[in-house]
Amino acid sequence: MKNYLIVVDMQKDFVDGALGSKEAVAIVPNAAEKIRTFDGKIFVTFDTHFADYMDTQEGKKLPVPHCIKDTDGWRLDKQIEAALADKDFVRVEKNTFGAKHLPKLIQDDAHGEEFTITLIGICTDICVVSNALLLKANFPEAEISVVKTCCAGVTPALHDAAITTMQSCQITMTE
Repeated sequence: MKNYLIVVDMQKDFVDGALGSKEAVAIVPNAAEKIRTFDGKIFVTFDTHFADYMDTQEGKKLPVPHCIKDTDGWRLDKQIEAALADKDFVRVEKNTFGAKHLPKLIQDDAHGEEFTITLIGICTDICVVSNALLLKANFPEAEISVVKTCCAGVTPALHDAAITTMQSCQITMTE
């Protein structure tokens, strides 16, 4: 059986940058430890926007430029980057909440073997839930889990709401 870890958007702008929060900062050590101890293949998503961000639908609804490609805010948090230093991982750039091509990357890597998927990252109520549901829709028989202590939402209440939503969709929550 193969095991996959999806590290969702652990970028500077979501940790302590343009859209950062104290909750995001607080989960970084847990997420870094999960990465260091994970035995399996790792996919790391990068929220990726460009100079025209404010002209996009997202930019109009969330007028805070963030994760502009190749800026400091787009780069991984330093602790996450250090945890990944000795790991073989696949970088997955995405310009929307869910990494649309992630299921194909996993399917191609699995070569027909059964697998599990574990997700960690930011924001629980936007990109983590979007990717978890996207993966569950593509792999309904795979065990998909989210490590609650390695995720942070826009607010604690939205984090909890996303956890409830994912549990309703048969995604397992772990500590």
